[in-house]
Amino acid sequence: MSLWSDLSLGVTGLQASSNALNTVAHNITNAETEGYTRQQVELDDRRYITISKTGSAISYQQTGLGVYYSNAKQVRDYFLDKTYRSELGRQEFYEVSKNTLNEIEDLLGELNGAAFQESLSDLWTAVQELTKDPCNSVTQGALVSEASEFLERAKSVYNDLASYQDNINYQVLQDVKTINAYGKKILELNATIQKIELGEEKANDFRDQRNLILDKLASMCNISYEEDQYGAVSVKIEGEDFVKGSLCYEMWIDIDSQTGFYTPYWPQNSNYVVAEGGDPNNTDDSIFSTDGIKGDRIYKIDSAHVFDTDKPISSETKTDIGKLRSLLYARGDHRADYTDINFYDDVRDSVLMNIEAEFDQLVHNVITSINEVLEQAAQKALTEKGGKAGVVTESSTGVDQTIYNAIKASDSKWYSGKEYKIYENLDDGYNYLESKDGHPLQLFEKNSTDGYTLIDVGGVGSFWVYNEEEMPQRNAKGQVIDSNGYVVNQAKLQDLKYSLYSATNTRINQELVQTPALMGFRLVDGSEDTATMEALKKVFTDEKFRLNPDVIKRVNLNDYYSDLVSQVSNSGYMYNSIYENQTKTVSAAESARDQVEAVSSDEELSNMIKYQSAYNASSRFINVVDEMMEHLLNSLA
Repeated sequence: MSLWSDLSLGVTGLQASSNALNTVAHNITNAETEGYTRQQVELDDRRYITISKTGSAISYQQTGLGVYYSNAKQVRDYFLDKTYRSELGRQEFYEVSKNTLNEIEDLLGELNGAAFQESLSDLWTAVQELTKDPCNSVTQGALVSEASEFLERAKSVYNDLASYQDNINYQVLQDVKTINAYGKKILELNATIQKIELGEEKANDFRDQRNLILDKLASMCNISYEEDQYGAVSVKIEGEDFVKGSLCYEMWIDIDSQTGFYTPYWPQNSNYVVAEGGDPNNTDDSIFSTDGIKGDRIYKIDSAHVFDTDKPISSETKTDIGKLRSLLYARGDHRADYTDINFYDDVRDSVLMNIEAEFDQLVHNVITSINEVLEQAAQKALTEKGGKAGVVTESSTGVDQTIYNAIKASDSKWYSGKEYKIYENLDDGYNYLESKDGHPLQLFEKNSTDGYTLIDVGGVGSFWVYNEEEMPQRNAKGQVIDSNGYVVNQAKLQDLKYSLYSATNTRINQELVQTPALMGFRLVDGSEDTATMEALKKVFTDEKFRLNPDVIKRVNLNDYYSDLVSQVSNSGYMYNSIYENQTKTVSAAESARDQVEAVSSDEELSNMIKYQSAYNASSRFINVVDEMMEHLLNSLA
């Protein structure tokens, strides 16, 4: 072998060691860079030259041409990546649930420095003081005042819950935008990686960026992914294509016209019809649509939702993975009130809807129970005077049947049509616990409709008919619909004929605010109405209320709120425990992944010494060859 060949041999060692040192330096420099994966040097032999082939020899006589720097590969473990991303998504899911319950606990526990429990206790105290001296205008005024304070605080708590629901809704919007941005970035990185790796160079730093995006995407939703032979990654979200080939299938957002709630859906899975007389091409590039309407296209998205929140939360079905899914569960699909307790399966998995319904049920029970006590007292006094009060039904006979038929024939379409609670309008001056109009006095009144409607029954008299609460009808999306099944828009939502005694639809009777003594509580014979006082106390002491259909225990109104707060605390503790355990699982998975993928300063320094020594050895080898060549040239000269 010639000295020139020996010199070339040393040069290859010098080049390989220099490139290896550069890789080590790159690792050390990026040791703290988020998402960076350590790169491992691969050195290979250059080809060999065969000098001779002898049959008796153990092997051919060959000489090598040196070494070369063949690759700087990323050190990653596919299964550790998959485990980490799955557990990270599950951690984010339970973190949302934990944070939501903690926020709700704060809202229920404190309100402008005073616990809501205090307002309920003050109302109960006012009732107790009233029963001691029911005819005293001071105790009567205290009852009205505390009732007003109770209602104001109840509205404030409910509105705070609704505001937090809106905050979560905003997070849904931002997360969908972020997910779409991640998809576009993955598509861009796929193209860059493919372009670079057409040659022999590896696009490791761009692969790191892509892997970091996959980590973040996995925290937001349940993803699956695979890399093709050309280095491009395709991604699925909840089993649907998100990034594939040269396309990113963005999520679109449907906006509920009643609540303003955002619902992500896949446009490629939705069908649309063109509005009558519309242009099928009249749409825009926006991801937003209101109730599925984009331009002249009306999209049917019922089967195109990204997340099926009707499914119960379960690790087996992987419905507990991803921040975005958890936000949708927590928010629910509409503002809940006490009527949703009748459809508890629809609100059970939504933390906010569940609490809104149970809290509103408490307010409703207080309002209707007190009103009912006053109504029964007024009815009793009226019947003692010979007036008619009570309930008429379709099976009534005689005069009651005539009254029933007259009411049913009226234009009061919000009535159930099965039975009506009536109170005769006797024009004989003031009657006990009557309003100025002549119907039973109510402490709590509805905002949008009257508590009673006056119906004239020819030949029999006129009667005040109690306006029963009509339960709203909802579609599959949770939107309020009319009798024809059409969605009621926001402007008309408050004008519907149904009317609820709910936290947001109730006010204190202004007659009683101005003149609390209208209640009187003194009977015709001059005695105090002790029976009504006992009934008022039973409103707060009778154990007949349940938080929801899943709770067997019955409690009184004084304990209802405490049980509600305890339920939130217990649920919060449970989710916090799950979250902490999940955090440990994620930490263990991350640690296992870091052992494979993360840069170890000690290891890299060891490699640096090794390659530096190899570099020095190659340099000395070249120097020796150079000295030999110089000696030969000088000698021959």
